[in-house]
Parts: sequence; structure tokens; C-alpha cells
Amino acid sequence: MIKTDLAKAGRKFAFKQNFFSLIVVILGTLITYFTWGTNTALSVFSGGMVVLIPNVFFALKAFRYAGARSSKKVLDAFYSGEKMKIVLTAILLALALKFLAIEPLAFFTSFSLIVAMPLLTPFLFKL
Repeated sequence: MIKTDLAKAGRKFAFKQNFFSLIVVILGTLITYFTWGTNTALSVFSGGMVVLIPNVFFALKAFRYAGARSSKKVLDAFYSGEKMKIVLTAILLALALKFLAIEPLAFFTSFSLIVAMPLLTPFLFKL
């Protein structure tokens, strides 16, 4: 479904960022588990995954097209991908808050960190 090499490069970069975010979620969960226990670790994991899952879907949707000839398709893919990401984030957040016994500080710290990861990764690593 990828139309050009430019789209492949964008998709590859997005998945590297998502993979790095997944590593941060897993490490944070493990550290939290051994420090504060199961419930707090579940909160850290849930907070990270509420952000990470929609980011993966956004990357799949947004990086289908690239190039000047398909600029309309690129713009439409980004807009629809972002809409889907916002809706999916809201649904997952509502489900987590409704059905999981979370620690709010751990949940929202992980949530916020993973939201900020795409902004931080270019400074931390050359992806």
C-alpha cells in the first residue's frame, strides 16, 4: 500500500519512535513494579499504552502516501489519521479510567511522558 520511498521513510521513522516509546513503557513498568508494586506498574503500563496504541494506528494511516503529486492524499491521510488517533485515545482513556483500578499519578505521568516522546526522541537519538 506504500506508494513511494518517501512514505516508507516516514513510516520507518514513525515506527522507530513508537518502538522507542514501547521500550520506555516496558522499562517504566518494570522499574515501577519492583519499586511500588503491581497496581502502580499496571497504571504506568496502561497510561503508556493509551497513547502508544493510537500512535501506531496514526503511523499506519498517515504514512501511506508521499510526494508532490499526491499532496492532497498526504494531507487527507494525515487529517483522518489524526482524527482517528484523537478518538481512539479518548476511548482508551475512558475505558482505562472506568474499568482499571489505576494510580492517577503513575497513570498520567506515563501518559504524559509517552505523549512527549516524539518531541524528545530527535534530541536523544539520531533515528
